[in-house]
Amino acid sequence: MKELFDSMPQVGTVEWIGIRPEKRGEVKEVQEVQVHEETGLEGDHYGKAGGKRMVTLIQAEHLKAVANILKEETIDPKLLRRNIVVAGVNLLALKEKTFQIGDVLLKTTGNCHPCSRMEKNLGLGGYNAMRGHGGITAKVLQAGRIRIGDEVQMWKEQNVKI
Repeated sequence: MKELFDSMPQVGTVEWIGIRPEKRGEVKEVQEVQVHEETGLEGDHYGKAGGKRMVTLIQAEHLKAVANILKEETIDPKLLRRNIVVAGVNLLALKEKTFQIGDVLLKTTGNCHPCSRMEKNLGLGGYNAMRGHGGITAKVLQAGRIRIGDEVQMWKEQNVKI
């Protein structure tokens, strides 16, 4: 089983990036963001030294699932208050793994559970629609820049060929 957990040939793509300059403030959509080892995403209020929640990520496929549950056409990523929307890779498979986005290295630190704001942002049932679809949190291991269109993949140094 370890070999299966350590092998992830899928490569995802960054579809959306957002930063939250202040707590409970509006999410600002950006095309790229500088990432720092000490403080996470430049301009994001979660930039605390040594924090385990420096970056939050969610799957684009989960946005579709939440929209379906809520009987909506689409969900605006800003409403979910995550930093990065990724398509084409299962973020939960990165549990306890180091992964790469462009030249940035991140390590998964946990699940990003929904908060009570989901009910306000998404409407009645928003919190429960997000359960199991909230994405992951990560800390920064190597600084760099993340851009729309960057590839997302398990860090190659860990990959085990089967």
